[in-house]
Amino acid sequence: MAKPPVDLRKHARETKKRLIGAGLGMIFGLGTILIAFTYGTPAAGCGLAFFLVALIPVVLIALVLYLLQWIAVRSQRNGP
Repeated sequence: MAKPPVDLRKHARETKKRLIGAGLGMIFGLGTILIAFTYGTPAAGCGLAFFLVALIPVVLIALVLYLLQWIAVRSQRNGP
């Protein structure tokens, strides 16, 4: 029985999403745990708050890029 063809672009997108999620999880999880062991739990709370605040510009940039991609794809569909 033949295997169905694999969409490599979809696979690459999924893999990239998983790697980014795992990396962010490790930064948040391990970073907070290491801060807690080194400086105590109040400092870990401040460190976690800093991580969350530092993530705001990253999310905003990602949203702008996603919006630009959406506009570009939409304009190609409705092209001249």
